[in-house]
Amino acid sequence: MSPQPVSTPPLNSKGRVLFASLIGTTIEFFDFYIYATAAVIVFPHLFFPASDDTSAMLQSLATFAIAFFARPIGAAIFGHYGDRIGRKATLVAALMTMGLSTVLIGLLPTYDSVGVLAPLLLALCRLGQGLGLGGEWGGAVLLATENAPRGKTAWYGMFPQLGAPIGFICATGSFLLLSDFLTDEQFFAFGWRIPFIASALLVFVGLYVRLKISETPAFQKTLDKQERVRVPLVSILTDHKAALLLGTICGLATFVLFYLMTVFSLSWGTTALGYTRGEFLPVQLAGVVFFGLTIPLSALMSDRYSARKVLLWTSIVIAAFGFLFLPMFGSGNLWVIALFLVIGFGLMGLTYGPLGTALAELFPTEVRYTGASMTFNLAGIVGASLAPYIATWLATNHGLAWVGYYMTIAGILTAISFAAAGFLSHHRIDISRSAAGQ
Repeated sequence: MSPQPVSTPPLNSKGRVLFASLIGTTIEFFDFYIYATAAVIVFPHLFFPASDDTSAMLQSLATFAIAFFARPIGAAIFGHYGDRIGRKATLVAALMTMGLSTVLIGLLPTYDSVGVLAPLLLALCRLGQGLGLGGEWGGAVLLATENAPRGKTAWYGMFPQLGAPIGFICATGSFLLLSDFLTDEQFFAFGWRIPFIASALLVFVGLYVRLKISETPAFQKTLDKQERVRVPLVSILTDHKAALLLGTICGLATFVLFYLMTVFSLSWGTTALGYTRGEFLPVQLAGVVFFGLTIPLSALMSDRYSARKVLLWTSIVIAAFGFLFLPMFGSGNLWVIALFLVIGFGLMGLTYGPLGTALAELFPTEVRYTGASMTFNLAGIVGASLAPYIATWLATNHGLAWVGYYMTIAGILTAISFAAAGFLSHHRIDISRSAAGQ
């Protein structure tokens, strides 16, 4: 009697896929957020001429914005290879680009040592961070969603999104610990460098996990059928212009909300509102916990009702939330401010959790890496790159209420775009069915 053949388990197990998609984005966002935190509390003092505090802060926030303009370039570069040679190799390259740039920031000389060369080197490393994250996010989302079973796409797609709150908690927590254990002199002398250099250990872990995964089934089918597009970006710009435009605006409220809740609130809270880092960072950290908690909730809702519907209604609520900016964030009561941040970060989880799934659904498999990455990162330019700068200018010149109006406008535009994206999706399906019937 011949032995029964042993069935081979799938190369990409559920646990391996979800962990690989989560660990990479956690590392990437940890790197990204330690820069965001340092851009507010460290870089204005160490990397820019000590003229006046406001000018130094605005210059520092300008370097923060550089990465958002680099991210679409990274999306185009890494997206091209992700759609041509596969998701796995591209994800490894993106993580290495981001990780190396972050470690180098921790080794940079300051303005007192090398003068104007210091902010130039800082800007160059920030550019590298942007290129890496531009290629990372789309690939991680596709790694998850293209391995998802039917009816679980949003649930799988939310694991890369969980990297954002986890990375933020780790980044903020590291600066909080450093503030507790080091004096201000020690912190500004060497302590701020520790998170940047230590991120190298996390990168090695991420690379090890990523190298263990295989290509996604959806992209493998594209390879087998020889359906790859020669230049995915050209295809996006010629055949999927409407999806690119709508997808970009669909991410607007997500980015505006997040960077108002993080970079702007920390900057304004520790300057104009007069709170210390030790007082404000724990409050912000508590808000991020709710960011993490509402991401799984949004995924469950999206698998039941569709990601687009969840995002449309959440955008409407974000628009209404903007009117609470002055009465709550400007209340002068830390408990009220904490509640404001909890609500804001909770809405952030609801809008961020299904976003990757919704953007990926706008594009076919053969250009999905490029399309999803481009829309997400162009939304970063429109919604996040200048959000702290714009909010600081509005609050300084017109008051906090105008920062809230800024958020409200972003929410309204995003809701309209999701409604239009739904129409586009139904129209494309109708065309496909008509073509299939001919």
